[in-house]
Amino acid sequence: MPTTAAPAASPTGTPACDAGCAPGEGLSREQADRVSALLKALADPVRLQLYSRIAAAPDQTCVCDLGDFGVSQPTVSHHLRKLRESGLIESERRGTWVYYRAVPTALEPVGVLFGR
Repeated sequence: MPTTAAPAASPTGTPACDAGCAPGEGLSREQADRVSALLKALADPVRLQLYSRIAAAPDQTCVCDLGDFGVSQPTVSHHLRKLRESGLIESERRGTWVYYRAVPTALEPVGVLFGR
């Protein structure tokens, strides 16, 4: 008579309904906090536009070349600061201008959502 394996336990410790339907491990709290912070930083449309323009540049982008986003200059500065604080971009002041570049590895934590 064939033996059947006991159902796998779910992460909560309760038995799953069958061995094939137990949920995956998922993110740790630390990973979830980091991914959430990155997604929050990019959730604002102006920040997403700013980041996409900076990230699309082959090297660095001067703040004077970023263009118009339909918001005031102080608001753009606020959004750039939020992107810097989240670790998505870096900046360097040269005289009166500030140059921005995307951090190449900044979005790696988000890759876990897509199996990367």
